[in-house]
Amino acid sequence: MRRYLYAFVPLLVLLCATFLACILAYGIVQGVSSDIPFRKIFIKATQLFLVLSIFPIMMVLRFSKADVGFAPRALFLKQLFKGFGLGFVTLIPVFILLTLLGVNVIDESQPWTGLWIGKKLVIELLLALLIGFFEESLFRGILLRGLGKVLPITAAIFISAFYYAILHFLDSKTLIPTQELTLFSGLTLLGEAFVNVLNPDILSAFFALFMVGICLALLRTQVSQSLGYCIGCHASWVWQIKLNKSFFNTDFTSPYAYLVSAYDGVIGPLVTGWLLLAVTMVFVYRRYRRC
Repeated sequence: MRRYLYAFVPLLVLLCATFLACILAYGIVQGVSSDIPFRKIFIKATQLFLVLSIFPIMMVLRFSKADVGFAPRALFLKQLFKGFGLGFVTLIPVFILLTLLGVNVIDESQPWTGLWIGKKLVIELLLALLIGFFEESLFRGILLRGLGKVLPITAAIFISAFYYAILHFLDSKTLIPTQELTLFSGLTLLGEAFVNVLNPDILSAFFALFMVGICLALLRTQVSQSLGYCIGCHASWVWQIKLNKSFFNTDFTSPYAYLVSAYDGVIGPLVTGWLLLAVTMVFVYRRYRRC
């Protein structure tokens, strides 16, 4: 059981990133006149240090790019495209169903010009690829691989998926006036963020993201150097969700609104059930082929 203490190591990394973000955010607010709230600077700084933590962790664990899951460039690009296609075909049915049920309603306030649509498609794609690259490198690369060295792979998958899901809700809405800021104001926000994860209103979105983390981890563990598939699939999902938020409004008065959550109007019970069904079908098919 002692080896399961390694499950708390990612929490220690988060606390270290938060501590450094406190200092950086405080220095930025005190040294630069800006209208950006301290809360936003602190959150972005924490994300920055989490991303930067990839490199020292790789050195400490003596991980190569191949250990993390990166294939040679040509193969990686093929995986990226295939993963993007997989992400598209697995999530597009959700958007179609939500539109047919009237949960998704076209946003008529948008300009709907060819130029506007084209810019949205390209900009959101670039952002989605960036998010997919860094989050997959951290969660399905280093975290999953690191946990898998000391824990059974099933435990590593569930723990990494838990951290992936819960970090989406570590947030605080408190705005601290500049004159009241201290060097450790960020820790106050972190404490409120941890309280926020206990909010029962996030459960439907949490379970959906937890299922997303499991699916991506399963995809990662099928091939030794398969992080490209995960990045492509993740980017495709993020891209579709961002476009959905730009092109549609969510009608929370719909009788089918329970299928989504207020988190982003997409993630919710429908996504959880759909991905669970997809994973179950894959396992049944693979067992059938072995027989």
